[in-house]
Amino acid sequence: MKIELDLTKTLAQNADEFFQKSKKAKKKLEGLEKAIIDSEKKLSSMDQVSVQIEKEKKEKLLKKRKKQWFERFHWFYSSENKLVLAGRDANSNEDLIKNYMKSGDLYFHADIHGSPHCIIKTQKNFATSEEKEQAAIFVGSFSKAWDAKISSLDVYSVLPEQVSKTPPSGESMGKGSFMIYGKREWFKKTPLHLAVGVEKMEESLVVISGPESAVKKHALFCVRIIQGNSPKNDAAKYLKQLFEKKLNVLGIDLDEIVSMLPSGGIKIVE
Repeated sequence: MKIELDLTKTLAQNADEFFQKSKKAKKKLEGLEKAIIDSEKKLSSMDQVSVQIEKEKKEKLLKKRKKQWFERFHWFYSSENKLVLAGRDANSNEDLIKNYMKSGDLYFHADIHGSPHCIIKTQKNFATSEEKEQAAIFVGSFSKAWDAKISSLDVYSVLPEQVSKTPPSGESMGKGSFMIYGKREWFKKTPLHLAVGVEKMEESLVVISGPESAVKKHALFCVRIIQGNSPKNDAAKYLKQLFEKKLNVLGIDLDEIVSMLPSGGIKIVE
């Protein structure tokens, strides 16, 4: 190590100057050490925040759930908690009437070609007037009338024993088709509109749709939908973002939302 001396100064003056310089260097070193310690603390704190953020993300992320048997159909729970089911296509219409409609249920159908079959699962063929109106709105909204932008239509209800697979003499019945015999209870000029929302069932969040009066009773959050011009898939993507934001969760199933919407253009009313 070389030390340069100032020959204009005495040895004591040179020694004092080097002593002062060493004190300054020591302070800088102490400051640097403190800065390093502070930086390490900040990094550690940032790591903890990062871990917490990741933990919160995992908590928000919804787990995949096992679907229930009735979700193969269009479905909702009435305002009095009765299960209402409607077919999605010819096969599920056939399945619904042949295998799931019982003598104590009520049957609904819209007065239009292209209506699904619909039942209220009940006992002794009883449902309140509100529940019947809900079923009428439901079956009408999932009929071809929605895509055709028909704002209202007539719907009727009968007892299960009035629904038959036996056609008039000389005629045949295709899959998903049934004959209706006897007196009908009519719901004239039933309006077509639905609500779509998210309901908590046990430990899962489930997308639901149906008449607004029923969905509002069960959903954590819901919006009204009417006939419009937005394609079904675009509306579902918007609803996914909206639901996740409102409920502060991640991972609501887009396909599940699509399955709960009627076929045709949609307008979301918030």
